[in-house]
Amino acid sequence: MSYSDPYSSVDPRRARHPGVAPEDYTGGFQTNLEVPGWAGPTQPGVEPPPRDPRRDEDNGFAADTAALPVVTPHADQRGDDQARADRRRDDGPDEDATPPRRPGPGRRRAGPGRPPTARKTSRAGRNLPAAIGVGVTLGAVLLVSLYVYKLAFLGVLALAVAVGIWEVSRALREVKARPPAIPLIAGGVLMIGLAWYAGADALLLGLVVTLLAATVWRLADGPKGFKRDLIASALIAVYVPFLAGFAALLAVPEDGADRVLVVLIGVVLSDTGGYAAGVFLGRHPMAPTISPKKSWEGFGGSLVAAAIGTAISCYFLLGVDFWWGALIGAAISVAAVLGDLAESMLKRDLGVKDMSRLLPGHGGLMDRLDSILFAVPTAYLLLSIFAPVR
Repeated sequence: MSYSDPYSSVDPRRARHPGVAPEDYTGGFQTNLEVPGWAGPTQPGVEPPPRDPRRDEDNGFAADTAALPVVTPHADQRGDDQARADRRRDDGPDEDATPPRRPGPGRRRAGPGRPPTARKTSRAGRNLPAAIGVGVTLGAVLLVSLYVYKLAFLGVLALAVAVGIWEVSRALREVKARPPAIPLIAGGVLMIGLAWYAGADALLLGLVVTLLAATVWRLADGPKGFKRDLIASALIAVYVPFLAGFAALLAVPEDGADRVLVVLIGVVLSDTGGYAAGVFLGRHPMAPTISPKKSWEGFGGSLVAAAIGTAISCYFLLGVDFWWGALIGAAISVAAVLGDLAESMLKRDLGVKDMSRLLPGHGGLMDRLDSILFAVPTAYLLLSIFAPVR
């Protein structure tokens, strides 16, 4: 019986196997289970080859390894871009390989445990390019309708009121309210027309008629939820068409286009000044439970920007002294901020983020009209005092 350690690297039969089976090889290995620690194959009759004297030099391996060629590390072991480039140059292009994807902007698709790439927004939470584009388009429509064909402004105003009523009616369904949209929209358009052609008294009369029509319409649906729907109808009729009717009252006089433009300048500068000051200087929240992104620093920016811009526009367009114009601008800014906060409180109570998704970067149309609706009656009152119609 012969025994050899199968794990020894210096065993001659393991280190220098001849590569040819011996002549007396029978094709089957006998298993020796009697030797402790060994259960491997044995080959009786096989004598080990003569010992090589070179194995006695330098721990037995120097003579064998000294003549081996020096092999450089493979490119994959280097792990840098230059090594991969060298390998591609040496091996040639791989026709089956997929070309690398060009780095650049793109959106990642959603998958298990991998959310899609979010759209980039500004620090105030808006999609700023879309918001600017929509705002410029709306401003251009208003200016063209005011100065090119004033009667077109009446149509734009009536359309805005109809869309606003639809948006608020739709949002109120979140609290199970069902205000009748058809009589409210018809009454809202009627109120704008009455204010345009018959004045402030007719606007108030139109509000009464709209509320009566909504009440009669709602009676057909039975008593369940009647009080809730009637309160919702009154909110919509006052909030959207009644306040918007003051814009028609402002536009009716001969210099009505300039009056409306003064109000728009004040509201836009209030919004822009508050946005800029809030983004760069905002530290103290103004109404964290209603609108967390509004700050007192932003409110100060709104006041300053609206006061300066309105003072200049009132002086050149309406002939109002600079200081009175600044007062009008500050009042417009306060009203615009209150209108924004009022709608934010309404949306928070309803549990909605925007009134709709009609305008990219803005949300719904009411999300743009909220400031204007409160600013228009304020400007109408102050301009009636400081710049009365002659």
